[in-house]
Amino acid sequence: MHTEKATFGAGCFWGVEETFRNLKGVLSTAVGYAGGTKENPTYEDVCTDRTGHAEVVEVEFDPSQISYDELLDVFWSNHNPTTLNRQGPDVGRQYRSVIFYHSPEQKADAIASKERVEKSGRFNRPVVTQIESAPKFWRAEEYHQRYLEKRGQSHCSI
Repeated sequence: MHTEKATFGAGCFWGVEETFRNLKGVLSTAVGYAGGTKENPTYEDVCTDRTGHAEVVEVEFDPSQISYDELLDVFWSNHNPTTLNRQGPDVGRQYRSVIFYHSPEQKADAIASKERVEKSGRFNRPVVTQIESAPKFWRAEEYHQRYLEKRGQSHCSI
């Protein structure tokens, strides 16, 4: 079976993981950190907002069951891409809206998808989502993996 990876940052990674984990065609998810300067960062490091990492979810999916475009649609629908370095009450670069692409095709799809969202008029402010080549993914501590599922919750309470 051919699988692909997708990496998204859309605020606190607990809720983002739960959203993607439940999609048909998604084989696995992992939460972690990407896009910063520190090697092997911890949650405490990233929370200082000094490492430059974003909280991200790495999604392994079967493109014959769910397309990258469908994953992008879920990404846009489940956070506010117009707030710079924040989601709801969470503020800092680690909560930035970012798509880390794994191939030239994903890059093109992400850019086209962002343009569609901007033109749709869905948001009354500019979309600030970054689109960058996928850097090294650092898997977060085990207690963060499937965090909400372990607690019987379907989303973060704000």
